[in-house]
Amino acid sequence: MSVSYKKEADETLTVNAWLEHSWNDYRLRWNMADYGNISVLRLRPDMLWLPEIVLENNNDGNFKITYLANILVESNGDIQWVPPSIFRTACPINVNYFPFDWQNCSLKFCSLRYNANEIDLQLLQKRDNDTEPLYWVEWIIIDPASFTENGEWEIIHRPARKNIDPLVPRDSNKYQDITFYLIIKRKPLFYIINIVTPCILIAFMIILVFYLPADSGEKMTLAISILLAQSVFLLLISQRLPATSFAIPLIGKYLLFHMILVTAVVVACTVELNIHFRTPSIHILSEWTKELFLDTLPRLLHMSKPAESDFTPQDGLLIRRSSSVGYIVKAEEYFTIKSRSELMFEKQSERHGLTSRITPARPSPPRAGDLQDQLYNEIKPAIAGANFIVKHMQEKNKYNEEKDNWNRVARTVDRLCLFLVTPILILGTLWIFLVGIFNHPPHLPFEGDPYNYSNYTPRFIEG
Repeated sequence: MSVSYKKEADETLTVNAWLEHSWNDYRLRWNMADYGNISVLRLRPDMLWLPEIVLENNNDGNFKITYLANILVESNGDIQWVPPSIFRTACPINVNYFPFDWQNCSLKFCSLRYNANEIDLQLLQKRDNDTEPLYWVEWIIIDPASFTENGEWEIIHRPARKNIDPLVPRDSNKYQDITFYLIIKRKPLFYIINIVTPCILIAFMIILVFYLPADSGEKMTLAISILLAQSVFLLLISQRLPATSFAIPLIGKYLLFHMILVTAVVVACTVELNIHFRTPSIHILSEWTKELFLDTLPRLLHMSKPAESDFTPQDGLLIRRSSSVGYIVKAEEYFTIKSRSELMFEKQSERHGLTSRITPARPSPPRAGDLQDQLYNEIKPAIAGANFIVKHMQEKNKYNEEKDNWNRVARTVDRLCLFLVTPILILGTLWIFLVGIFNHPPHLPFEGDPYNYSNYTPRFIEG
């Protein structure tokens, strides 16, 4: 016997097996001494009466056995017929834990022509040797020499059971049936290598979005590329599984979870880029925003602050190169910061001899008021230009500082999203796949029945 899911999307189980029929026909008994000690006859099926047992839940509409093998007839009327056949049975698939799922498929055999009053369906009775009692064969017999193992499915349990519906009258062909159950578990190695592992690796690539600088212009490109890659995997899985709305496969749940997470990351990146490229001329950075995103959150997220500059403003002016701005600032201090009274006292000190005297050969200096006005008029345009430059540089520095604050707010938002997305992605991945990994078939074939229906523990027939 061999088992294979050739059309999993169609929910079809294909089984290659030999169906063993045994019955007794009193009309076919003879005395071997009268017929040359012939004990067994091999006859064609069309020469004898057949119980016409068919697979009721077949999926191809073929109820009859295709290959009619010869029938063995013994002298005591015992008849044995073991025709080989390929059964295609309907097996509804529970995709809830795909690819870590197990399925319970059944092959229901009954006679559509004869009812329970005409034939009594029973499981095969067998004994290992003549000294041991008979026992019911309540399992599917698998011959190791002819068994072909399937590369995708593993047989866990293979019980057989006779079912009787007491609500149906005996003269109905629905009253009794013999059902063989196949509890099979999927071998997930193929899907782990080709679907699960690539999906997880692509999923964790979304974390790299938060390591890309906003000025690179590739944050949105990477996020949308990951979203498209997950969409391709979701399309491949949908083609593999049946179109059902009863359950969502496990890998489908993970892909949907990650697609929602990537969509949230795309929205977060859009907000971050909007904050990063804000300018003071359009947006004003409020005090509570500074307190939250420049002080509180960076401290909680262990973000390092940028290094402070060694240059500090003095008297409202920034220190410039001494070769240019320094002289202008000194001149400004002399003629604009000093009051006129100080200039008058300086000239008075010259008259009282506190300064160098003018020799007779030296021409008399001009008056103090004329000299002050002449120097002031000459240096006034330079002072005005220097003040304009200083004011412009102050405004530019303030503008750049405000813009840097917006950039720091964007980096804080980026780090906050990184700290939120990473644990959600890790916990979601573990929760979804651990549920599937711990999804095991039951230890016993039937719930509430302590018997394991195994050939190692047969139930003997009493008497």
